Amino acid sequence: MSLARNVNRVLTATTGLQVRRAPQAAKGNPKGKQGKGSAAAQPAARQAAAYRCPPAGELPADRLLRRPVFIISSIRSGSTLLRMMMGAHPRLHAPHELHLGRLEVTCTTWHSERAMSELGLRRGDLEHLLWDRVLHRELVGHGKDFVVEKTPANAYMYQRLKDCWPDARFVFLLRHPVSIARSWHESDPVKRPHDTAVTDVLRYMTAVEEARTADAGGFTVRYEDITDDPEREMRRLCAHLGVDYAPAMLHYGRRSSAELVRGLGDWRENIRTGTVQPGRALPGEDEIPERLRPMCAAWGYAS
Repeated sequence: MSLARNVNRVLTATTGLQVRRAPQAAKGNPKGKQGKGSAAAQPAARQAAAYRCPPAGELPADRLLRRPVFIISSIRSGSTLLRMMMGAHPRLHAPHELHLGRLEVTCTTWHSERAMSELGLRRGDLEHLLWDRVLHRELVGHGKDFVVEKTPANAYMYQRLKDCWPDARFVFLLRHPVSIARSWHESDPVKRPHDTAVTDVLRYMTAVEEARTADAGGFTVRYEDITDDPEREMRRLCAHLGVDYAPAMLHYGRRSSAELVRGLGDWRENIRTGTVQPGRALPGEDEIPERLRPMCAAWGYAS
């Protein structure tokens, strides 16, 4: 008889309980490594972590970071370009995608959970402290005034970010929904047939629009407007953030493959050039799939 059976035989006789093997992650999708366009990519489970929203008067104690900026966008919307442009500003630090929503804090014993509870800290509160420390460390290390974070999954955790940092500011980056779907499809045509790509990006775009609708004070910019007149759009953005416009934002500098890591943002040649490249032509009305028409209308792309 195996050790597990012996243990369960004794447990059953004395407590009525048994030990069972924990379920394993599916092959090809190990724990913590969800596909970028999959439904599992949404950090909904992490959003459910219990936490409290610090009142404004408690921010000095609970948060080191002040007025962080979060770019809320779908995948394949030009968020890496916007990050690079904003990061070239002397007062803005914009690191690569940090995927804060996937940083977990766990109390592994009853004692640690009780100890944190006595401090008024639940799991979500501890995660917020960790997120705040990571971003503050990045900001201090680069000697700038404000941090900019642009992970696409932020679209799914807008409210949690707002609860974590009540003084956070949000930039909503839009792009023609058909262009987003095409770009996502073209990045891996075999893995993502066009219809699958539409399903993937529509999920992101819906989350972006829900957040944009909820945030009356947010700033909305369109990718096509950035590529068409980058100076005009960066002046608008700087004015909204309360910083002076910096010409360096238009020529952020050529980047090597070591500086642009695959999986943490766009790494292709266009973004490496260090300057804003022309965007693709907008699709015609007859090229818009039916499923994308409502979003095209909501974002002002429908005629």
